[in-house]
Amino acid sequence: MLLLSSILLSGCWDRVEIDERAVVLGVSIDTASEEEEEVESEVTHVQGSLPAPGKDMVHVAIQIALPGRIPLGPGEGGGASGNPEQTLWVVDVFGHSIDDAFMNLQQQVSSKLFFGHLRVIVISEEVAKRGLANINDFFRRNSEVRRMAWLMVSKGKAIELMKASPKLERIPTLYLMSTLDEGIRMGKFPKDYIGIFWSNMSKKGQEGFLPYVELKKSDNVEIKGLAYFKGQKMVGTTKPLEIAGYLGLRGVNPAGYRAVIKLDSPTGTVITNVAHRSSKIKVSINSGTPHFVIDVMLEVNVEEVIGGESLSLDNPGILTQIEQKQGEASVKFYENIIRKTQEKKSDIFGFGEYVRAKEPGYWMRQIGTKEKWERMYPDATFEVHVVTKIRRIGMKAK
Repeated sequence: MLLLSSILLSGCWDRVEIDERAVVLGVSIDTASEEEEEVESEVTHVQGSLPAPGKDMVHVAIQIALPGRIPLGPGEGGGASGNPEQTLWVVDVFGHSIDDAFMNLQQQVSSKLFFGHLRVIVISEEVAKRGLANINDFFRRNSEVRRMAWLMVSKGKAIELMKASPKLERIPTLYLMSTLDEGIRMGKFPKDYIGIFWSNMSKKGQEGFLPYVELKKSDNVEIKGLAYFKGQKMVGTTKPLEIAGYLGLRGVNPAGYRAVIKLDSPTGTVITNVAHRSSKIKVSINSGTPHFVIDVMLEVNVEEVIGGESLSLDNPGILTQIEQKQGEASVKFYENIIRKTQEKKSDIFGFGEYVRAKEPGYWMRQIGTKEKWERMYPDATFEVHVVTKIRRIGMKAK
């Protein structure tokens, strides 16, 4: 019995102390210029004997947490605060592929790189347009990478986000992560973790999209819209308000965007806040082409009245006019977003998955593959209906 019980005592035989690991919190990926390619180290290849893996080089930077420097609580109790340079170490290298770049990084870092706490991967717009095949392949094969991490596209250099020092967070990577997580909670952005992105890209009737961000003054990060893809390449971006269009067509809640509604009589402008959404999508085959009927219901609150002194929200006729105007504007808004993705052959809404589910025979006979759906998606027809109901008009003392 003593000999058998000794087997249970060997659970920590392969343990690694936390200060013996180089904990990677964030990764940025940019393209490399011709001048930068000349400083690349020959770690995985040697000119003349072992050839380089590719021609298009990348500039990779990582944020490494310094042991004992990450604050553990409020104040300064856990280490240095307010200065990312005292809690993080940003290292950047160049490589012919992602794995080649990380081998060059490992050559410069004494501890083994550990990706178990990787929270954010930022790629530049130029890299996204060139294609994510190599990036997706590397991170999907790495068992340490969590599927709840964020992958995002930056306007401009991605490495600038690794070097940013936001005032609301001691660790820049956590600030990027919380910006998107809070966006989900406030209805500003759909759930699109890296695992969901990979799942959407693998579907035959849907394309993937990523958050499109930009570093602003004072190191603020703005969510500028959705970066949508066709296959592995980014083909376009949306405006910030068009995120609400995606959320509305998919019926994602909570809702968190405002809309400006101009009235005809009496003249005035009303700003409304969508409080709740729901949508139903039906598909049929008309003359050999998929036809979609989308019914969207919006519950809104009146947030503000501008320039309408004679505008009284106590009048039921005014409320009916607001509902009608917002419904008409929403139909055009949703149709424009769908048309934009059709022009780029990027079905980020997953309409092709509805065809697969509701019309399996037609899918097998006429489509069958992701490539054929990409060619057919621009020819699909859509009919959008929006019903708007005012839930609250706020409080006003008399």
